Amino acid sequence: MELRAKCTIFSEGCHGHLSKQLINRYDLRKNAQHQTYGIGLKELWEIDPSLHRPGRVEHTIGWPLNYRTYGGSFLYHLAEETPLIAVGFVVGLDYDNPYLSPFKEFQQFKLHPSVRKYFETGKRIAYGARALNEGGFQSIPKLTFPGGCMIGCSSGFLNTPKIKGTHNAMKSGMLAADAIYQAFERNELEHGYEPVEYENLMKNSWVWKEMKAARNVRPSFDTRLGLYGGLAYTGLFYVGFRGMEPWTLKHGPPDSQHLKPSSECQPIEYPKPDNQITFDLLSSVALTNTNHEADQPAHLTLKDDNIPVERNLKIFDGPEQRFCPAGVYEYIKTDSGDDRLQINAQNCIHCKTCDIKDPSQNINWVTPEGAGGPAYNGM
Repeated sequence: MELRAKCTIFSEGCHGHLSKQLINRYDLRKNAQHQTYGIGLKELWEIDPSLHRPGRVEHTIGWPLNYRTYGGSFLYHLAEETPLIAVGFVVGLDYDNPYLSPFKEFQQFKLHPSVRKYFETGKRIAYGARALNEGGFQSIPKLTFPGGCMIGCSSGFLNTPKIKGTHNAMKSGMLAADAIYQAFERNELEHGYEPVEYENLMKNSWVWKEMKAARNVRPSFDTRLGLYGGLAYTGLFYVGFRGMEPWTLKHGPPDSQHLKPSSECQPIEYPKPDNQITFDLLSSVALTNTNHEADQPAHLTLKDDNIPVERNLKIFDGPEQRFCPAGVYEYIKTDSGDDRLQINAQNCIHCKTCDIKDPSQNINWVTPEGAGGPAYNGM
């Protein structure tokens, strides 16, 4: 498809298929750091009305993750007539153990006594997952380029400690529209127009101030002190001094470079699903109502078909099987006894985690040619 508009606003969300190409083509990260990510998994539950507290918000950090792994949970009592809660778990994709499964960490979290009570008499009605921007202020790229600009999570406007970005996305869209309309009013809107005023408007908005204040929270957890050091830093400088420290911390290597060889790590034993509070992966994917047209080309492409077995499986014991929250990737034995990576593209719920976390950066997520993907209900 050709986009022939004089100026196009890209709003694809986190790690968009077109946005990542624009960033590379126009070197929009020349003066910014790489983006870092987390994977967020979420379920919607109908619970006992006596346990429902509309408007109640619960956040945790850590457990069941170890102190070196960034992540935590959210639980929202939705203000609906039906007693619903949304529960989720976010895992930073800079984790180092290839045996870690974000999906199974989430399932284990629900067994904690502080939240288990909600699920023992409840009913799970929806499931989903999506990658999240966590790079913050340091990772905001140049926002404009010839013929367009990027807004929302395409640019990374997520407030990481609050896990909130909708307000920033809306404001960035409003300011982009203002900049483009002003060019239209001045008779300057021509093919290939770059709305440079949009970036100026953003830098003078409350979005920029909010992002800057939270800039050091995420990288503070990358220190050797891990969870405890990050909590101490956040309490002192973000909560206490509102992010006014005169320095800016840097992120570590890209998320794909953090995995250790499986020979240096211990497999993680997770509780077996009980099908009441915890569930298996495929029954969860069924709740996403995911569907892809059967005759379309696979939208999960490999740059080199040999890398999965020769590198990912041999060195990292096939982490694709565990970081994917939809069971898309699995290693199977061929009739000759050789290993082969099987891609179940029809399961894909478009979270983009594989494109981000693959240690070989061999997986390229592209937009499906026809239609399809998850059809979330109430999420």
